[in-house]
Amino acid sequence: MYAEFGIREARGISPTYERLSLAVSGDEEILALLDTVPAAKRQPNLLLGVVRFLGGPVDDPAAFHDFTVANWPAIEAGLRTRITQTNEAGRCALLLPVLASLPQPLALLEVGTAAGLGLHPDRYCYRYGGHLLGSSGPVLDCALTGAAPPTRLPEVAWRAGLDLNPLDITNPADLAWLEALIWPEHSYRRDRLRAAAVIAAAHPPMLIRGDLTEELLPLAAQAPAGATLVVFHSSVLYQVPEAHRAAFVDLVRELPGHWIAVEAPDVLTYEGLPPPPDQALHNVLALDGTPLAWTRAHGQAMAWFA
Repeated sequence: MYAEFGIREARGISPTYERLSLAVSGDEEILALLDTVPAAKRQPNLLLGVVRFLGGPVDDPAAFHDFTVANWPAIEAGLRTRITQTNEAGRCALLLPVLASLPQPLALLEVGTAAGLGLHPDRYCYRYGGHLLGSSGPVLDCALTGAAPPTRLPEVAWRAGLDLNPLDITNPADLAWLEALIWPEHSYRRDRLRAAAVIAAAHPPMLIRGDLTEELLPLAAQAPAGATLVVFHSSVLYQVPEAHRAAFVDLVRELPGHWIAVEAPDVLTYEGLPPPPDQALHNVLALDGTPLAWTRAHGQAMAWFA
């Protein structure tokens, strides 16, 4: 898992995390400690985020090893109680082409919303190559191929988020956790997080604590009449057990409106996908179960299928 993360996700994007995850992949002492927590709690992003949240070093694998071993009780507690909540506003650039194409206005319901930064696609700016859209908020850059860039922002009449552990963007500890999940070299993502946090604090959406199957239908029922319901999620379902994931898919397919998923192809499977653009990890953007494009994890690129 750690070797694949270093090679497929971090390579070319975060030399620090590439070097560190490859070191962990051969570190028998840290791997033995990871074996003491549930499998879902061993993922690289979670471990690295918890260590950074606790003030641990990530620049040097030897220092990381020493800190992790010496502080394992606190790290283990963090792994067991926290979940990866990469609340990346940049992923809105992946959603925008679909959102802009749907009947307006929209009622947005995000599953796995964290602090709700993904619920403000109408309040950000977007840059697809030389095409700039929007006039306020952080600029979200996305290399778009295979399709024309969208020409309008969505109209949002209602927005709500669902999460097992929703975060309060005005809480310094919650904001610090979101910052700890941003990869070390990505200062632009930290700046973007802070800019998006200002918007979310000024326009707080409704965030509900609950399970994605138990609370989905009651929350969706609150969407106003006359607005197009859009349930969406990005890099969320890999944290959900397979049977529970299937139950969610069955539920969301029954709802009126539309369903946008941005997930890895081994999490939500589709037949006949074209080869991805390269060997890096790509997710699949899909509308109502129909795959549309390959996307990168933080919204930095998307390649639409021919």
